[in-house]
Amino acid sequence: MHGARAHGPGTYGTGARGPGDTDNSPGPGDADGTQGAGAPETAPWRRHHYPLRTRLALATSAAVALVAVGVCAAAFVIISYQMSRQLELNLAQTATQKIHETRDWGPTVSDASCRYQAVPCFQIVPADPAKDPRGGYHVLPVSDATRQVATGRHAPYYRDLTVDGQPVRMYTAPRPGGHEALQVALRSDTVERGVRHAAWALSAVGGAGILLAAALGYAVSRAGLAPVARLTATAERIAATRDPRHRIALPAGPTAQDELTRLAATFNTMLAALEQSVTAQRRLVADASHELRTPLTALRTNAELLARADRLTDAQRDRASAALNRQLREVTTLVNDLIELARDEEPQPLVEQVRPAALLEHAVATARGHWPETAFTLRITPEAAPVTTPGVPSRLTRLLSNLLDNAAKFSPPGGPVEAELDCAAGELNLTVRDHGPGIAPEDLPHVFDRFYRAHAARALPGSGLGLAMARQIAHAHAADLTAERAPGGGALFRLRMPVPSP
Repeated sequence: MHGARAHGPGTYGTGARGPGDTDNSPGPGDADGTQGAGAPETAPWRRHHYPLRTRLALATSAAVALVAVGVCAAAFVIISYQMSRQLELNLAQTATQKIHETRDWGPTVSDASCRYQAVPCFQIVPADPAKDPRGGYHVLPVSDATRQVATGRHAPYYRDLTVDGQPVRMYTAPRPGGHEALQVALRSDTVERGVRHAAWALSAVGGAGILLAAALGYAVSRAGLAPVARLTATAERIAATRDPRHRIALPAGPTAQDELTRLAATFNTMLAALEQSVTAQRRLVADASHELRTPLTALRTNAELLARADRLTDAQRDRASAALNRQLREVTTLVNDLIELARDEEPQPLVEQVRPAALLEHAVATARGHWPETAFTLRITPEAAPVTTPGVPSRLTRLLSNLLDNAAKFSPPGGPVEAELDCAAGELNLTVRDHGPGIAPEDLPHVFDRFYRAHAARALPGSGLGLAMARQIAHAHAADLTAERAPGGGALFRLRMPVPSP
């Protein structure tokens, strides 16, 4: 059955470190948790003295409080302006009324009635001071601006003053038909008292708004960071138990597409990938331990047997020594295969432009030497012969050798193995077909699994790493390797490799 390990001339990894091998020893800065040379760069994390929930609550509260204070300040300005404006409108209306009532009056001195609330006082001032009433003006003051209003050279104006210890606001306007001005005054302390009351009321409202903003900010931060808290709890639980099977419960409904829900979903996806990786790692360790147990036991047995070489015949010593060497090669090959499978990508310094057609010809020639009883046939189309693609030659040779050796292993004696390479639609297509028993439907999904060996292949040599390694090499070269049942019997492996544009 397919899945057995194959050997080829392109195999490398004899224990020496290559240019692309990674080094797990701690580098500079690794001991204290900082990044060493070659480590991936990460964005700097800004340290804060307060938790995120506290910072979010403070920010929300400050924003709401700022809005509340701004609204209260704007309301105070508007109220103060409107009350002052209303007092001025009352003065203007009173002046208009007095102009009509005193149409036939001459210069008049005001009394002190404006010291009472809602009671206006007024006086008529001529433009010529010689026409002033006898005794002069004692309640409302007369200035040069008043005389100019009477002559029409100054616009009407408002003025604040005090009458008998009471604040009043005076309005001076010209009288029509003559050189006289009318002065009207009303008490303004009601406006000032109303403005003070409004200021106290708005201050109380603003303070209550700030307290409410603090409470709402804490509630908003607590509700908004609930998914983050669940995510943190899950991460801490995984760190404590080292069990990546935990997941974050995702909400359903309209909120299922918000940012925090997507973050939780991404975290669940990461946990699933981590769980899969941990499971694969544990399975690899378990399978490797199982595969190494038998050859190591045989090695120990042969080593103990050779330790009593004086009791063995020459033929027995030769057989034990040959078995020991063969088992050492198998263990070395198995360990090297495991090291290569543990590498996720190809070493970049070894990548060069290679011609797959030449590699395939070399691999087929080598396979003919390893399997003299198998008839290998090779067909390369003229379009595929000159094509080059970036890759690691030794690794691609290993891929081709594994496919050819695997096909030869399951071919009947004298049976053919057909290899064909063509180029179409911007990609190279390689097919390797044998005429053996083929792949059982239940085994087809597991052909490329590590250490997987079907019942028909367990009696054959190998560890089940050859095809797994072939697929890994294909993926590292952006190629796709698949297996299928060939028409008419046998197995067919198909490799599709993209050809870079000129």
